[in-house]
Amino acid sequence: MKQITAAQAAALLKDGDTLLIGGSGGGHAVPDALLAAVGERFRTTGAPRGITAVHPVGLGDGKTRGAGHLAQKGLLKRVASGTFVNSPGIARLALDEEIEAYTMPQGAMSQLMREMAAGRPGLLTKTGLHTFVDPRIGGARQSQRATEDLIEVVQFRGEEYLFYKPYDVNVAFVRGSAADEDGNISMEHEAVTLEMLSIAQAARRCGAIVVAQVKSIVPRGSIHPKMVKVPGILVDAVVVDPDQWQTYETQDSPAYSGHVRVALEDIPRLPAGPRRVVARRGALELFEGAICNLGSGISTGIANVAAEEGVLRRICLTNEQGNIGGAPASGNEAGAAMSPDAQIDQPYQFDFYDGGGLDLAFLSFAEFDAEGNVNVSRFGGRIVGPGGFINISQGAGTCIFGGTLTAGGAPKAVQQVEQITFSGRYAGERGQRVLYVTERAVFRLDGGGPELIEIAPGADLENDVIAAMAFRPRVSPNLRRMDEALFAEGPMGLASRLPGRPARPALDRFAPAQAAE
Repeated sequence: MKQITAAQAAALLKDGDTLLIGGSGGGHAVPDALLAAVGERFRTTGAPRGITAVHPVGLGDGKTRGAGHLAQKGLLKRVASGTFVNSPGIARLALDEEIEAYTMPQGAMSQLMREMAAGRPGLLTKTGLHTFVDPRIGGARQSQRATEDLIEVVQFRGEEYLFYKPYDVNVAFVRGSAADEDGNISMEHEAVTLEMLSIAQAARRCGAIVVAQVKSIVPRGSIHPKMVKVPGILVDAVVVDPDQWQTYETQDSPAYSGHVRVALEDIPRLPAGPRRVVARRGALELFEGAICNLGSGISTGIANVAAEEGVLRRICLTNEQGNIGGAPASGNEAGAAMSPDAQIDQPYQFDFYDGGGLDLAFLSFAEFDAEGNVNVSRFGGRIVGPGGFINISQGAGTCIFGGTLTAGGAPKAVQQVEQITFSGRYAGERGQRVLYVTERAVFRLDGGGPELIEIAPGADLENDVIAAMAFRPRVSPNLRRMDEALFAEGPMGLASRLPGRPARPALDRFAPAQAAE
């Protein structure tokens, strides 16, 4: 193993190279020192130019770190990522038509790393069909300069799939907690493990250079073999950053890494207001043992409500980065979880999601339309990207989209969304159960679009709900008032009325054995 400096790692990149980067969101396992060195090299020397940056998850602190180090005119030719929300500088380059910009489903990109590692031709999946990722609609493009087709529609055994093409990688940056003298990388102090192994394997398959950023070097043989996430045989060089923080905001949280368990009930209570109402109405969809995903934004409040109501331990909250159980973090540290029960690699979490493992997906909406489509990826002059939204929303048994009915007085229920991140028509064809929850009304996907099924107590149907929308929804003949407890000050008694888990036929096999006992 070679130990080099961050500047030496940056010097490995040549003009036109493809750089594959591990990490997630607000600093989770992001090799920030390496990215900073690349940005500094370009500022001082003008090289490298025209590189392609590929990272399954958005990277950054919402300002200038992470992928933001690369947000310099001329440095980047193309960016392919799950989201730009963490790196506004990248989004600005895309809006200004300075780069070829693509945002793809985070899960598809994560799984593609594994396909590349095995030398398979690419990823075949239904994820993204009938959304802006579908090449018939947009091909995941977020700039006009992005003209190459990175995704194809294919027919396989009489069904439609999307085919995500692989990348030819030149250099890969990964991150861990420590490296031993043979280059074996551990991640015991990270909040997530992601697809670091698959990235390193994919890079090796391409004949690329793999550089790992770590906090320390430890003696040979001192890392337990089961703690090695990236074997040394895949690592060409190591850069030590002794000041490496766990995230951009937290130096070290043992609760994130799983070293310490904390009381989940200590999650703060949501203050009164629309967010609390939306989260509480969403929480009414919970049932005993429900396996859930909480998206970013208003939907993260489900964890707060579940804790306040004393049911957090009776359900299982997960996030796409690989945490199972515990309480998912929110804000700039979304992706971590407090005291998770398990942490698995991200591609396997998305395998579970794509395979229908989620009972409930609580996701936020930027806007929804008359056909039941939802947009979170591009709106109001902003490029966000889908992140894990498309995998999660297509794979879950029930989707609960949460948000306020208006923003700054403007309707969020629009005639036609700017970009389709979730297809109402496709969900209807597959028989998916879908709710749209706001602070003054609840809709369900029914037939050709959203049907109004609940309005807030005291709200006027025409003046308070329909007048705040850009289309007129169908109104259920059984329209009812939202539960008044949602708007009350104290707990709404969810613990005593949490429904049981729906029957699972496979578990009937236990019955004879239990009877014999």
